[in-house]
Amino acid sequence: MRETTPSILTVSQRRYAWLAFLAIAVQAPIAARLLHDDSWLLSILVGMMIGTLILVDDAQRHQPAADSVE
Repeated sequence: MRETTPSILTVSQRRYAWLAFLAIAVQAPIAARLLHDDSWLLSILVGMMIGTLILVDDAQRHQPAADSVE
């Protein structure tokens, strides 16, 4: 039986989260340069939320597996 690591995201969801994080990291400075209002700050906040999710998922993946008592 294959042991799974406890995490919030599946492998494909984790890849999409990284893709979204990198896209926002590229888009936000460009939007800040081109837009005259502060609406680009929303991209920064969304990027921070996605980054936090990736960090939490990474921390859970690196925790040692709990021994199950049967």
